[in-house]
Amino acid sequence: MRSSFSALEFAAKKKVTRRERFLSEIDAITPWSALVRQLESFYPSGKGRGRPPIGLERMLRMYVVQQCLGLSDEGIEDAIYDSQTVRGFVGIDLAREAAPDATTLLKFRRLLETQGLTEAIFKTIHAHLAAKGMVLREGTVVDATIIAAPSSTKNSRGQRDPEMHQTKKGKQWHFGMKAHIGVDAASGLVHTVIGTAAHINDVTQAHALLHGEETDVYADAGYQGADKRPEARGDAHWRVALRPSVRKGLTRRNGFDRFIKAAERIKASVRAKDPFHIIKNRLGLTKVHYRGLMKNTAQLFTLFSLANLLIAKRRLLALRAQGAS
Repeated sequence: MRSSFSALEFAAKKKVTRRERFLSEIDAITPWSALVRQLESFYPSGKGRGRPPIGLERMLRMYVVQQCLGLSDEGIEDAIYDSQTVRGFVGIDLAREAAPDATTLLKFRRLLETQGLTEAIFKTIHAHLAAKGMVLREGTVVDATIIAAPSSTKNSRGQRDPEMHQTKKGKQWHFGMKAHIGVDAASGLVHTVIGTAAHINDVTQAHALLHGEETDVYADAGYQGADKRPEARGDAHWRVALRPSVRKGLTRRNGFDRFIKAAERIKASVRAKDPFHIIKNRLGLTKVHYRGLMKNTAQLFTLFSLANLLIAKRRLLALRAQGAS
């Protein structure tokens, strides 16, 4: 009964916290049933001897809230005991059951990683959004960002992660990996994700980020020459930004230069959609969470799935209010 009284007291409070509002929106806009159908063939059925597994949707919810809040396996276990908001999202009543422990979540996360299921989650959510008419395929924005990894060797192995590398950006050196994305130019939704070591040049991944139906591709100056690479295909027109040194040479007095500068502003406005802001600032990916490219790339698929839901949030909530499934 103590939990029931606690839940009633929580429900009666006047202030809705930012975490509560955020998780309520995630709960409302996530296609849980479609995700469960996608994953259930890989999840233990519970038949035979032994303790039956925890329900798939509950484990999926625990994993999603972990990624939303940027918590460790132990951190999300503690959060379930500490927070009524997190318990409500996962669907745990501590008066009747214990929360899944960190080891159980670790095993679930490894299942998702080894079976490529975070990519399946990404594709399922993208298909869900496309079915609601939120994805247009005429244009793609390609972009990449560096995600830092610990550079210290003061650890049990006495070495850096061998799958991470350093690279120079401007005058500063960075150590870690890169997230490369292809983004729908109209909606800002991410349709392709690739993870590489940080030293891999952006332009080498450019064509792998396209879905093949684009008429236009938008990119920053780091993608100069992408349209001339051997793997170039299709009839897409590459609208790549000028290098900063070239832009500085343009003047207002020259009519043609003014035209070029106006075109550059238009290209920049299309590239302004920034899903990286969401995964870094709203979902807390300031540094890699795991060791190795495979685990971190798997997490990127989950984070960009959540980013897509947040980008489409207003339209999804509007459809939900209208009674659309």
